[in-house]
Amino acid sequence: MRRVALAAAAVTAAGWVQAGEVEVLHWWTSGGEAKAAAALKQQLQAQGHTWKDFAVAGGGGDNAMTVLKSRVVSGNPPAAAQIKGPSLQEWAAEGVLANIDDVAKANQWDSLLPKVVADVMKYKGSYIAVPVNVHRVNWLWINPEAFKKAGAKVPTNWDEFFAAAEALKKAGIIPVAHGGQNWQDFTTFESVALGVGGGDFYKKALVQLDDATIKGPTMTKVLETFRRIKGYTDKNAPGRDWNLATAMVIKGEAGMQLMGDWAKGEFLAAGKVPGKDFVCTHAPGTAQAFTFNVDSFAMFKLRDESKIKAQKDLAAAIMSPQFQEVFNLNKGSIPVRLNMDLSKFDDCAKLSAKDFVQTAKSGGLVPSIAHGMAVPSAAQGAMQDVVSQFWNDDRMTVQQAQERLARAAKTR
Repeated sequence: MRRVALAAAAVTAAGWVQAGEVEVLHWWTSGGEAKAAAALKQQLQAQGHTWKDFAVAGGGGDNAMTVLKSRVVSGNPPAAAQIKGPSLQEWAAEGVLANIDDVAKANQWDSLLPKVVADVMKYKGSYIAVPVNVHRVNWLWINPEAFKKAGAKVPTNWDEFFAAAEALKKAGIIPVAHGGQNWQDFTTFESVALGVGGGDFYKKALVQLDDATIKGPTMTKVLETFRRIKGYTDKNAPGRDWNLATAMVIKGEAGMQLMGDWAKGEFLAAGKVPGKDFVCTHAPGTAQAFTFNVDSFAMFKLRDESKIKAQKDLAAAIMSPQFQEVFNLNKGSIPVRLNMDLSKFDDCAKLSAKDFVQTAKSGGLVPSIAHGMAVPSAAQGAMQDVVSQFWNDDRMTVQQAQERLARAAKTR
């Protein structure tokens, strides 16, 4: 970092770089996320730029989007804002995002990113955003002690999952730790859809929103499997936060949890070691697939030349190996760059990175619908509501759920 700072100072002294201010809207305000944001700030300051923090608390980013809209409408956007998935296309269509192809070309982003991820960062073939990390959503977290006590084995498919759940139940252990909030219901549903139906079904039903596929026999089986899981959760699940569900697995009160890799941060914070105190494995039936949730920063059109220079340096810094390492070690995710040295990462991250590379080649790398990567936000919200209603209301039939899902998919 000191060498970077000295080099930046020398360049600035030579008059080759015009230092500018970079204002960044994000909601990384707690724990490891705040540490990660601080690392990016340090990197920009080392290049002589001024970092203006535009942090808006609230993990989902809803508050931040409200503030951002008012800033953009008034003609005063920040340099960069944390936006992801199809929302990037919606902002780009408004004509307010900057073209950063020059930065992407200079740093060879097309060869460093899987095409499916690069395409999300582009509008009409040009980069308008820079990806920060990759979260894998289709994980199953297991307490090995609980499994040992129950005589259960780590499941690889749904039949084995229910056999393990039954064994845990008989041993007096809650089989599945679940937080009954609509996004958690949808996260579970997503992994079931991928595990039961496979990657091609997932893409047709939950990315392309194909009506016949949503109403078809595979979706019937997905919904039946999804509902069956509920019988292995506990009565206190409704309204429970995801991290409290993870804590149940950490303590051995529950045997397993279906949740993205942010759950790993909870295990590590509790001093648990992957492979020894907890097991990270793919959700049943999803060994050849990877549902991704990629955080990214959209770059807004600016007028001031020095701010534009700072913005371009920010984009390059986010994709740099140094930042990708520091940020993802703190966040629990993996680098979005494909050629990274992962020696400092834990075994779960290494497995995730290996699968990320393999599924990028095989076509098994698919966007997470539950986490805003697959479809526009209106359709996502409507489908999430249907899935949650189905989970919570035993009177809703599978056929009714399919009909409602098909209708929800048409929401604009």
